[in-house]
Amino acid sequence: QVQLVESGGGLVEVGGSLRLPCAASGSIFSIYTMGWYRQAPGKQRELVATVTSGGSTNYAASVKGRFTISRDNAKNTVYLQMNSLKPEDTAVYYCDADLYSTSAGRRHYWGQGTQVTVSS
Repeated sequence: QVQLVESGGGLVEVGGSLRLPCAASGSIFSIYTMGWYRQAPGKQRELVATVTSGGSTNYAASVKGRFTISRDNAKNTVYLQMNSLKPEDTAVYYCDADLYSTSAGRRHYWGQGTQVTVSS
C-alpha cells in the first residue's frame, strides 16, 4: 500500500509563511512527478505547483514568485514553501504523486489534504 501524508498546514496571518511537507511511503519503486493542488470552498481543485524527478518545476501564475516547490528523492518527500501568503491562498492543500509501486503499477496517489487558512 502506498500512502501520501501531508502536514504543516494551519492558521497564518497575511504576509506570513508556511512550509508543507508531503511524504510518500509504501511499496514504491519510482516516483515521477510530484505536485501540490488546492481546493477552496465552492471552487474546483486547482494546480499550485509540480516538480519532476529531474527537478523541473511548474507553477500556477497566482503563486509564482511566492511559492517554491522542492523534493527530496531520498526521502520520497515533496515540499511547498509558501511565502507572502494572501487570504485567497486559503484552501485545503493536497499532495499528488505519479509513481510506480510494486503492488499497483503506475498511477496517481493523493494525500488526505491539509488546511491552510490566511487571516486578514
